[in-house]
Amino acid sequence: MAAVMKLFVIAFAAFLCISAADPDLLQDVCVADLTSAVKVNGFTCKDIANVTAEDFFSTVLAKPGLTNNTFGSLVTGANVQKIPGLNTLGLSLSRIDYASGGLNPPHTHPRATEIVFVLEGELDVGFITTANMLISKSIKKGEIFTFPKGLVHFQKNNGKVPAAVIAAFNSQLPGTQSIGATLFAATPPVPDNVLTKAFQVGTKEIDKIKSRLAPKK
Repeated sequence: MAAVMKLFVIAFAAFLCISAADPDLLQDVCVADLTSAVKVNGFTCKDIANVTAEDFFSTVLAKPGLTNNTFGSLVTGANVQKIPGLNTLGLSLSRIDYASGGLNPPHTHPRATEIVFVLEGELDVGFITTANMLISKSIKKGEIFTFPKGLVHFQKNNGKVPAAVIAAFNSQLPGTQSIGATLFAATPPVPDNVLTKAFQVGTKEIDKIKSRLAPKK
């Protein structure tokens, strides 16, 4: 009996692992009701009677973004918060524009794999594995590069002209954690003694980095 029970437990655990993914849709569409106070893993659905074509449409990626900032880059998202019809569909896009020398600094997407298609210019791109191995390449107009889910990655425009990519994600809301901002501009702040120990520098260096990454008021 014990052997049968053990086999049942193993089989049940395997079933849970196999089925631990987003379920199939139970309706044609589930347009996000972004005004709802109800919080779920995603968004509640609008009444189908109130759904329109505008819920599935956007021009948000049509124009280049302004890159006159510290990093010389701008990410414009086209996710469920901009296109409610993406709710439960498991995909989204972004447009990333880069000034000459612009950088999309090291960051991760905890909920999605990313693939970029170069619209204009040339970029140096790369990601870092959990074994601290850098995988990088220079890519140009018409070429594609993929960043695996959750791994730290970056894009740098080393050209003399602006560059742009379209990025696709297998999540309606992939999330972004910029490494620098996460560590040095968190609220409340990460303790200085953690940062000085982690980076093997003094408090003055930590304060200098924090002052440069602090949100503009």
